[in-house]
Amino acid sequence: MAEKFDNLEEHLEKFIENIRQLGIIVSDFQPSSQAGLNQKLNLMISGLQDIEKCRQQLHEINVPLEVFEYIDQGRNPQLYTKECLERALARNEQVKGKIDTMTKFKSLLVSELGKVFPEEMVKYKAIHGEDAPS
Repeated sequence: MAEKFDNLEEHLEKFIENIRQLGIIVSDFQPSSQAGLNQKLNLMISGLQDIEKCRQQLHEINVPLEVFEYIDQGRNPQLYTKECLERALARNEQVKGKIDTMTKFKSLLVSELGKVFPEEMVKYKAIHGEDAPS
């Protein structure tokens, strides 16, 4: 898979360089440079075709739109991954905290119900496979 990305990157770099050179030719256009302009335009067309071939090889890749927003804002797209992982970790800690709290609550509730309703709690624990009340 990496070679497909490397191939695309290479074609994009060539395309960008060709566009840069095309801009130089156009900005200082002289009738004598028409042949060079035509050559660069043809290279641009073939570069677009090469990029299209690469795109077809990478059609199964999905990139979140937020990554493009990061790029548009001039931010490093790898920050998106880092921030996603940080949000997932924070959310995981929140959920773990809730689970721990509910586990403690259940334990306390069973303990207190065992004091108030000892016979019913013996039946409950027998059904749920828990130890008899202490």
